[in-house]
Amino acid sequence: MGSILFAEREGVHVLKFVGDVRLSLGPTIASYLGRLEACDCFNGMIIDLSETETVDSTALGLIAKIAICTREKFNSATSIVSPRDDITRVLKSMAMEQVSVISSEVFGENSDLSELPVEICSEEAMRSQVLDAHKTLMGLDDENFDKFHELVDALESEDNDPSESSPKRAII
Repeated sequence: MGSILFAEREGVHVLKFVGDVRLSLGPTIASYLGRLEACDCFNGMIIDLSETETVDSTALGLIAKIAICTREKFNSATSIVSPRDDITRVLKSMAMEQVSVISSEVFGENSDLSELPVEICSEEAMRSQVLDAHKTLMGLDDENFDKFHELVDALESEDNDPSESSPKRAII
């Protein structure tokens, strides 16, 4: 399982994703996003993926939401540090350059980073985060729409029919 490290200095926020960044970290990312939206001291956002092994589509959608927040609320572009070609390929395949600046240049020292506490939420809240994250990705470009519309449709139909408790739940 992965972890998320955080630091803030003079209004510059840094999130560093370490290891496997998956659905299970969605509540932690969403909680951070809530704090960011309420932030009154903001001068920049750096998302460091230099130690990320894998990142799933839910986490990517939440990262996109952070980037959209910094653009809309603070009129600032989020910088994503991705020195690994495989991770950069995934970012570009999801059109993340639409909402952020992707750089292979590794971020400086990490001594101020501390781990964000892992947040846990209900299955219903998790499904809602997955749905919202994928809708965000779908909004970035047409290819993402084609990739995720069936998943989004399935999750929305689950929300509309809570009696359905199929073991094939589509949580990515």
